[in-house]
Amino acid sequence: MTSLSSAPRPVTGRHSPPLTGTVTVPGDKSISHRALIFGGLATGTTHISGLLEGEDVLRTAAALRQLGAEVVKDTNGSWQVTGNGVGALAEPDDVLDMGNSGTAARLLMGLVSNSAFTTFFMGDASLHKRPMSRVSIPLEKMGALIISRSGGRFPLAVTGRTLMPIEYELPVASAQVKSAILLAALDTPGLTRVTEPKPTRDHTENMLRHFGADVTVTDLETGGRLIEYQGQQELTAADIVVPGDPSSAAFIAVAAAVLPDSDVTITNVGLNPLRDGIFITLEEMGANIEIMNPREQGGEKVGDIRIKGGELQGIEVPPERAPTMIDEFPVLFVAASFAKGTTVMRGLHELRVKESDRIAAMAAGLKTCGVNFEELDDGLIIKGDGSAPKGGGHIETHLDHRIAMSFLIMGLATQEPVTVDDGRVMETSFPGFVDLMGTLGGQITPDNQP
Repeated sequence: MTSLSSAPRPVTGRHSPPLTGTVTVPGDKSISHRALIFGGLATGTTHISGLLEGEDVLRTAAALRQLGAEVVKDTNGSWQVTGNGVGALAEPDDVLDMGNSGTAARLLMGLVSNSAFTTFFMGDASLHKRPMSRVSIPLEKMGALIISRSGGRFPLAVTGRTLMPIEYELPVASAQVKSAILLAALDTPGLTRVTEPKPTRDHTENMLRHFGADVTVTDLETGGRLIEYQGQQELTAADIVVPGDPSSAAFIAVAAAVLPDSDVTITNVGLNPLRDGIFITLEEMGANIEIMNPREQGGEKVGDIRIKGGELQGIEVPPERAPTMIDEFPVLFVAASFAKGTTVMRGLHELRVKESDRIAAMAAGLKTCGVNFEELDDGLIIKGDGSAPKGGGHIETHLDHRIAMSFLIMGLATQEPVTVDDGRVMETSFPGFVDLMGTLGGQITPDNQP
């Protein structure tokens, strides 16, 4: 795993010709985390192909080894995970280092909260600023003991106990909090019920079914969902093929959409209905997007996406769509900068507490690139005239991979190059991003290269 203790490595995106070609993006990060975790809890050996080998996911793999699971990579590139069954975790010999991964941190907090030992968690400087109280509050209600810094921040310790089932209404729609509660409920006697105000990505529920467990999901008249899980069910090893990450595909889709005459196909992309908001939104803005070869794979919808460049129009993005594309808003801000007219994006409070304050970070970068916008507490209003912004910005990424990739995509179509302060952070979710964009014709290079 890459260390961010060495000197930063600036990277620059420069105006590029139309993008053309067919590519496959790395595996879905959310599914990859969960495939490893559930494989580590199941009896038997799970074979995983297409696993994202970014730093965030590798943190989860390393943590599961410390917790007693056998996690190895085969010579053919697939992964094998052998677990000892629900409730059979081993006490780790050392601190679990989550690096930059909020997903790994929150899910594993839930996982260990029912074990008869104390687990210590730490992360990098960015993760230490992120709130964990949204996870620790329901886990403590179930009976876990959690000691942390003020505001529930890392580093922290989780002392597992025999937990009690809970009925919990999420104050904010969050797939990570929901999943942490469900993981804590796996070895908890009785029925755990989680109500979410809006449907969030349901990979955990899909994965439970894939490993042989029963989970009940009910759509509510309020527009939310009720998830019910009866604890102490056995999980049985089940092979998984991880689809391409729609969040990673979004960067390529936006690049193709804002560069006229581009024609790009992205194969084997996950199209879970709770994750496809970015593609729906780009279509509404006028992007030419075609879904080809739709199919189902391991309980998840998958397809190939073809994107052709064209003119984009400003729209008002429905706030209720935000949970289906929350990680994609930074690159949607980029798309909106090239659109003709006003694009209104609200309901994005969650972006304030990601790897960085993504609204503030994107606003600062857009300003240096000459974009006309208004920053809101819960989003941005971007006012475009249909032409390419000036660009020329030098962007502070705040150790946030999505900020880095969003502005490099912007630099492919702006009048002047756009430079990000450190490209190493992209390895957390999209290893090989620069090389992949290069195969399509995108001009992205480290600053020490021409």
